[in-house]
Parts: sequence; structure tokens; C-alpha cells
Amino acid sequence: QVQLVESGGGLVQAGGSLRLSCAASGRTFSSYAVGWFRQAPGKEREFVAAVNWSGNTYYADSVKGRFTISRDNAKNTVYLQMNSLKPEDTAVHYCAARSPGVISITPGRYDSWGQGTQVTVSS
Repeated sequence: QVQLVESGGGLVQAGGSLRLSCAASGRTFSSYAVGWFRQAPGKEREFVAAVNWSGNTYYADSVKGRFTISRDNAKNTVYLQMNSLKPEDTAVHYCAARSPGVISITPGRYDSWGQGTQVTVSS
């Protein structure tokens, strides 16, 4: 397993941008797939985006064209650039890692989770 720490959340107006970071420990991080999930109050945790070990990406329809996931293996960090934010994007955002490094949209298939970072979008 790897240890994950998210940062970059905050309060932003609708239409604004934020960049979340997920910093990982562990020398084999480059072999993991990393996903971003979010959970709003009273709702289930939902898939947002993921990147596999080779850099291929996949997005939920709700964020496609607005969010971009990327990884910098030299820094052991995965980023989620969020543009054109909407009030419905408000949630605690979590990063998660799984091995082997194949993308999954199912939270239960990820082995390691960060503590989460709050994203609040005001209208």
C-alpha cells in the first residue's frame, strides 16, 4: 500500500478553478492506478476521474471536458485540475490508489485512500 495526502481544496465561486494534488509515498507509486472520488453530504461516494500506470485517463460524464487528471511520477503526485466549477461539484474529494495499475470506477477496488479535501463551490 501507499500513503496518500490530498491538498488544494477550498471555496471558489461558480465558474472558477481549483487544482487538487494527491501526494504519495512509496517507490512503486508509478505502477499504481490513481482515482479521484467525491462524496457530498447524504450521498454515496462517486467516481470522478482516474489515471492508469501508463497515463491513460477516464472521466465521469459529469466532469468530462471540465476536469483533467494527470500524474507526475517523478514527484509521486497526481493532480486534478478542475475548471468551470459548478455548485454541484461541492463535496469532499478523495484520491485513492490501486494495484495493479488498471483503472476502476468502483471505490471498493482501491487499496489506499487519502483523508479527503473539501471543495465548496458557491453560486
